[in-house]
Amino acid sequence: MKRRKCYSILLTFLFLINNYAYPKDKTYTLSGFIIDESGDKVPSAQVLLFSEDGEEIGETNTGKRFGGKGKFKFKKLSQGKYTIKASQDGYGTGIGDYVIIDDDLDIELTLLPGLGEVAAGGEFEEGISESGETPEDVVRMVEDEYVLSEMSFEMKKVNAEVSHLGSEIRELKAKSEMWTNPLSVYSKEIILGNGSTVFGKVVYQDEDILKVETLIGYLVINRDQVVRIIENVVGQEEPEYIPEQIRETYSPPPVPKLTKPQYTSAHSTERMPGQKRAANVVLVGNISETKDRSNNISLSGQLKNIGGNRADFVKMNFVFRKNWSGETKTLTSFVRGAYHTFESGITTDSSLLPGASGSFELVIPADFGPFIGYSYVIDWEEYE
Repeated sequence: MKRRKCYSILLTFLFLINNYAYPKDKTYTLSGFIIDESGDKVPSAQVLLFSEDGEEIGETNTGKRFGGKGKFKFKKLSQGKYTIKASQDGYGTGIGDYVIIDDDLDIELTLLPGLGEVAAGGEFEEGISESGETPEDVVRMVEDEYVLSEMSFEMKKVNAEVSHLGSEIRELKAKSEMWTNPLSVYSKEIILGNGSTVFGKVVYQDEDILKVETLIGYLVINRDQVVRIIENVVGQEEPEYIPEQIRETYSPPPVPKLTKPQYTSAHSTERMPGQKRAANVVLVGNISETKDRSNNISLSGQLKNIGGNRADFVKMNFVFRKNWSGETKTLTSFVRGAYHTFESGITTDSSLLPGASGSFELVIPADFGPFIGYSYVIDWEEYE
């Protein structure tokens, strides 16, 4: 009994494996609606189904089983290409080719008036529409529309790919420009005492070091190595007017050699050589630049005295480069510090005690004109 039971279980198991591992050929359903030109469903339309080689393999009517609601259905179809031909008096005829791959199809077939009617044998009788179109012309028109839609889709796809490639090329150009012209990314030009120049952005600074963000990463620079920091702001200059009579023969004059601006020394130890701990005023943070509605530019920041003596008449001298010919213009802004009255009776509000800080602000009027950059020098006086 035990052996028979085991054999029975084994046969059942093999039967299940055979059914799941080797399923029977799957069949599909081709169904849908027959509609007229206005989109309304056509009742009692004759619907014929043909195989790929033109053999009639099915026939139905939209009014037989679906209550005359324009619906039809063909079951138990295998994968392949099929043609549906439908006709109804007063509505016309319709032809459509469809391919079943791996799922049921649900379609809509439109009847066109004036074409040949479907004969009893399944063939279309010869006929032409009012515009002179035969059923073959209609099929050809449908195929042409399909080809045109496919071509339109491919063209859109190619346009999208070209647009994507164009954006990548622009990005590569922007990256290459970063290396050839660092000023397109960073406006700070840091000139060091050894003659080298660093282009970057100052992210942190104190009385000892500067931390600069550059194209190659972050650099930490000792403050005593920095000669000056230039803010390269490119201004928009008005183009030179050239009379129309001489435009073709005009050639611009040669660019003169750049002249080096003269800067005021900020080393106060020369004034008081015998003093061990002189005043030393440095910039804290960055110089912020703002513009108001009247196009007036404001440069502001914070200064700090890290030395051992009081600094008087503390000021920022800004040297602006007007053009590439070397023309410069200087503007000065005094710091807003502490009040101090000298023995002569003169009182100043731009003094900084040791360890004290003060702010400054320089307003550049709109009529100052464009400039391509500027540098600054911190200057002060020392009195006993």
